[in-house]
Amino acid sequence: MGNRHLLTTGMTRGAIALALLVGASLDAAAGDATAGAPLATKCEACHGLDGLSKIPEAPNLAGQNEQYLVKQLTAFKTGERQNEQMSVVAPTLTEKEILDLAAYYSGIEIKVGKIPGQ
Repeated sequence: MGNRHLLTTGMTRGAIALALLVGASLDAAAGDATAGAPLATKCEACHGLDGLSKIPEAPNLAGQNEQYLVKQLTAFKTGERQNEQMSVVAPTLTEKEILDLAAYYSGIEIKVGKIPGQ
């Protein structure tokens, strides 16, 4: 039983260390919302500086999950995801600009005013 406990404890410590390492690398890759604010002028016509869609075809970005925004912007940049407007804007963005825009839009606080049926 003693060896089994040592093995389990060692594995648990390894898992914790790995989780801390991964978490640290995600924080290091986090964007800067302040730097993203002026970049959002490129997005303003469709998504608005406030992150609320200005046209029916564009999604709201305010309060969206940061990692989701990074993934989608990267997909538009690489061509994995296609959209006429995004195909013009996204390829010009650097990795840092994508991170900064994602931090900016995800950091916008949204409030729910009324929920249908309640």
